[in-house]
Parts: sequence; structure tokens; C-alpha cells
Amino acid sequence: MDIIYARGHATAAEVRESMPDPPTDAAVRTTLRALLEKGHLRVARDGRRYDYSPTVPRAAASRSELEHVLQTFFGGSTESAMTTLLELGGEDLSRDERARLKRLIDKATGEGR
Repeated sequence: MDIIYARGHATAAEVRESMPDPPTDAAVRTTLRALLEKGHLRVARDGRRYDYSPTVPRAAASRSELEHVLQTFFGGSTESAMTTLLELGGEDLSRDERARLKRLIDKATGEGR
């Protein structure tokens, strides 16, 4: 899915070529078929090739996955998730990024979130 989101759409061969340590063609096609059956992808025929594209915009999929991670690994605790994120990469934040995050937190607080 990462490859297809990054490219916007891709054939099975393009997906495989984009992988650092690709599995067999059959494994890639099996995975794409499973994603298609689950409704994560749509397919359009382009001559002899099948061109796959996501059914859900990346932003919506990201939000859904983050909500799942929040529930699964952090018991729904935004504080725990944010603490972990800051521990993982907090030193990488610029002064401007920290200020923006503080403004977002202050805004959410003002809105009762």
C-alpha cells in the first residue's frame, strides 16, 4: 500500500520493482489480490496490465490506521502516544515545529478536546 500511495497507482511489476527486497511475482500479485478483495484497492485494465490504485485517500487511511494504533497499543491514550512519539524523535523537532505543536495543543484545549 505504501508504494501505491506514493505513486498514486501502480502495476504489480511496478510494485515489485519498488520493493527493496522483493518477494516473487506471485507473492506480489497474491497480496494485491487480497487488498483488492478487502476493498483497499481498485483495479483498471490497461491493455494486458492491471493498474492498481487505492480506494481511500491517503489522509483518510492514515487517520484510520492511527486511530487503530492508538487503541491497540496505547489503550486510546493520546498522551501515551504523544509521549512515545516525542521520546522517539522529539530531539528532531525544530523550534518552529515545537511552537506549532504547542499552538495545536492549546487550540485543542480551548475547544475542550
